[in-house]
Amino acid sequence: MFTGIVQSIATLNHISDQGGIRTFIIDFQPGFCDGLEIGASVAVDGVCLTVTELISEVQVKFDVMLQSLLITTLSEYEPGTTVNVERAARDGAEIGGHPLSGHVDFKTPILAVQQIEDNYCLRLKLTDTWKRYVFPKGYIALNGASLTLSAVNKQEGWFEVWLIPETRRMTVFEQKAVGDHINVEIERGTQVVVDTVRDTLEENLGALLPAFEKLLAQQGMDIDTLGQNMKALGTPKSQ
Repeated sequence: MFTGIVQSIATLNHISDQGGIRTFIIDFQPGFCDGLEIGASVAVDGVCLTVTELISEVQVKFDVMLQSLLITTLSEYEPGTTVNVERAARDGAEIGGHPLSGHVDFKTPILAVQQIEDNYCLRLKLTDTWKRYVFPKGYIALNGASLTLSAVNKQEGWFEVWLIPETRRMTVFEQKAVGDHINVEIERGTQVVVDTVRDTLEENLGALLPAFEKLLAQQGMDIDTLGQNMKALGTPKSQ
């Protein structure tokens, strides 16, 4: 598990392919690898990778399977690319963002970048497949960073996040441009609740479900928003 708080920026030193496996040699900042062991997990731009070799105190080797390459940005990178990195969370670690699995759901392009003084906004494409789980003020993980959704337009197919100066300093987001792809991991709690509510309504309402959806639409809602609202009601105020 990861916390969604990016700990450092690292650089891809070498990339090679053999037998359907892509191998990355990554250069980390001094101290990041202290205590790191073979078999340990590191999130690289949000993708959970396993250490296969410790080359030096700052250089580590990882192997990436074809499936991870197909759905993430790791297939697009070249030597010299910088990435967000986070070590796996230890037991009892403070979750400064929200819990992440390191299993990226999809990658999506940046549609627009806006900067207002020290604030930095990214607008990204939202596909139909995943839009049911994305809501304003909800959590989302972009390249391994836990962020809060500031705005969502499901009709036009986009969502936005704002980055504070500290996030910009600790991550690679300012190096990204319109058209670049970003790894996205959906917040699992929201996904579970939305799917459960939808499945329950389909099971119990059957043929009446379209009429119920029409009633919700008249109130400016849909089934997925209903599920998100139920999740929010079940969240303790202290969180």
